[in-house]
Amino acid sequence: MKKIYLSLGVLVASAALLVGCSAKNEDKASGKSDEKKIIIYSPNSEGLSDAVIPGFEEKYGIKVELVQAGTGELFKKLETEKEAPVADVIWGGAYSQYAESTDLFEKYTSKENENVVDEYQNKTGYYTPYTIDGSVILANKKLIGDKKIKGYSDLLDESFKGKISTADPANSSSAFAQLTNMLLAKGGYEDEKAWDYVKDVFTLVDGKISSSSSNVYKTVADGEMTIGLTYEDPSVKLLNDGADVEIIYPEEGTVFLPASAAIIKNSVHEENAKKFVDYVISKEVQDILGTTTTNRPVRKDAETSENMKPLSDIKTIEEDQEYVIKNKQDIVKKYSDVYVDIQSNK
Repeated sequence: MKKIYLSLGVLVASAALLVGCSAKNEDKASGKSDEKKIIIYSPNSEGLSDAVIPGFEEKYGIKVELVQAGTGELFKKLETEKEAPVADVIWGGAYSQYAESTDLFEKYTSKENENVVDEYQNKTGYYTPYTIDGSVILANKKLIGDKKIKGYSDLLDESFKGKISTADPANSSSAFAQLTNMLLAKGGYEDEKAWDYVKDVFTLVDGKISSSSSNVYKTVADGEMTIGLTYEDPSVKLLNDGADVEIIYPEEGTVFLPASAAIIKNSVHEENAKKFVDYVISKEVQDILGTTTTNRPVRKDAETSENMKPLSDIKTIEEDQEYVIKNKQDIVKKYSDVYVDIQSNK
């Protein structure tokens, strides 16, 4: 009888082994894994990553493997890897890149989505906004003196000629966002009066186009330029660091554009990826972003720092994202034509 029991024990053990192997084979066949790991592609700064990733690892016991590079480079990488995905999540990058790449993503709408400001909820089913950044006017308080700037119209002052800092909308994403904000605020992307305004502003810029978007706000903070056409994130950081500058949200309206996250189609650690997307728009993380970083949160109930003006106190206007994506080349060409015309008539 003892031998029979041993044989039965071996059979049971063998059966269990076969079941385990079968389950593993099924996992392999499905391309999914239940290991406590996630691979994230991200263009985000070290500061933003440090504000989010350690807390996620601690909360869920999931190890994050972070691959950092430029947004364009990462999206190209996703495209080349789409038949055998390496990453589970892409975290960061502009709406236009996500809108043009939905074939790379798995459909997923977070359970936290309803807590996001209506304009920035995941309405596509593919990508989830987690922060927003707006075009602003940055002024050096000492150089601006007693002049009051409330919006775009106040920039059309001859005394500002050669003292307005901007990057090139044809080459800088933040400068292009500022251009479309101007157009929308002044009547619309195709409105001739709006384009007349653009011509007037760039006439005052007087050919002094900054070599990079970061140079725009740095020259204002350093007192080299009076006004900068820039964006909120680094401007708030300047205030936090004690710079003698003022952030102006144009009274005509500010466009806030989202940075998003998405789950990669056929990713290996899909369940962990869902947890990460939920996490980045959770109250816990959104409060951290709003109070300890200069990244504006997207939740309705998120806390913000003293130097980050509440969204409810800012007049906002909503970009027609589909139009801008479709017509970006035409907008850039029209701007370039305007700029060449200004330079040729100097």
